[in-house]
Amino acid sequence: MSNIDVATKVSDASERLGVSFLTLGCAKNEVDTADMKRAVVSAGFGVVDDPGQASAVVVNTCSFIQTAIEESIDAILEAAALDNVARGDAKLIVSGCLPSRFGADLETELEEASAFVPCAGESDIADVLESLFGPQPEPDAALGAHLFDGNAAAYVKIGDGCDHFCSFCSIPYIRGRYRSFTYERIREAVARQISYGVREITLIAQDTGRWGCDLEGDRTLAWLIDALASEFADTWFRVMYLEPEGVTDELLDVMASRPNVCRYLDIPVQHASERVLVSMRRSGDARRFLDLFAHARERIEGIAMRTTVIAGFPGETDEDFSKLLDFLEQADLDYVGVFPYSREDGTRAARMEGQIDEETKLARAQEVRDLCDALAFSRVSSRIGDVMDVVVLGREEDGRVYGRAMCQAPEVDGVVYLDGGTAGDVVKARIVDTLAYEMEGEIVHG
Repeated sequence: MSNIDVATKVSDASERLGVSFLTLGCAKNEVDTADMKRAVVSAGFGVVDDPGQASAVVVNTCSFIQTAIEESIDAILEAAALDNVARGDAKLIVSGCLPSRFGADLETELEEASAFVPCAGESDIADVLESLFGPQPEPDAALGAHLFDGNAAAYVKIGDGCDHFCSFCSIPYIRGRYRSFTYERIREAVARQISYGVREITLIAQDTGRWGCDLEGDRTLAWLIDALASEFADTWFRVMYLEPEGVTDELLDVMASRPNVCRYLDIPVQHASERVLVSMRRSGDARRFLDLFAHARERIEGIAMRTTVIAGFPGETDEDFSKLLDFLEQADLDYVGVFPYSREDGTRAARMEGQIDEETKLARAQEVRDLCDALAFSRVSSRIGDVMDVVVLGREEDGRVYGRAMCQAPEVDGVVYLDGGTAGDVVKARIVDTLAYEMEGEIVHG
């Protein structure tokens, strides 16, 4: 049964109230939305794709940076303007980071919403709905079993919150202090996704490298990945959002030894100037980061690496910016995410002297992107002729089959276009052409 079939089934069941979800922001929010969907189905509600046909519309918001706040507000106002919501036939619920960050102030400003559910309260979404609509019919077990069928890839959260308190970041104030999820909870989530037909699972948290630090025993992220990869040997595992100190030899050894663990590191360094990093309340410098990347390449042949950097941080001088460019040229990474600094209320950096004007921030960010694109396009094109495993994800609107190789993270690194394959298959493909970050592959038979 497809997701469309499921949605139709729910909307046709007149006794079952349908809930529609709109998710803003990062993959971690997508996981939270999936958890809320399971909770509402278990409580007897349905899930519908079309918010205009729903009895409740849940907007799961992001407030990490100003643009995300603006997008979330726009999405809330658009939902409020839907005919069913405007008439009062449907309830509008705002969840996630926005109510976590702004609390009662948001409730005062957004009178259109019937309820606000912060991140810490999302597990109670069914109770919130029942307070608005009353108890529901017995849950539909068949609907719950098929709700998430049809996806070959999924995210699983292994923790939440952050203890770093970087001067530019509001996450600790939104999500709270870091806390690891238990192995049992993570394993259950992984097994559930595999039962839905998922072939690639990306493990995520605000700081994945800290997993296990607050649990009893000596379990680490490396132990977790090794245990999962051993038990679920036909499933790919990928880890994202690793702070530099989380890249241990133990972790690199697991990546090198387990064929179903993606040889991929995502290490957000944010800058290369030690002076700027200290102002960001982060550690490290260009030399230490370069040594870390070189060490990973020595330990794991063919490993792909991504980082994230911020341009235009308060007080960033021309010399600091040149250090960042020099570092990125030397690092020669596969992928780089680039963001102009965003001045966020409530953070230390927002109160710093030396704020840089928007035009300069945008210009610096674009210069970094241009450099990193030139380097990355060359690295991608060097894969022409390689034969690599690709998990088939589906078809685009024009009918082209596409998938993802181990060297490509979800949503940010491009895809592999294929000459065949069925969603959920893992095929061997020879890369025959590339365009920017995209690759074109021909399936190798036999």
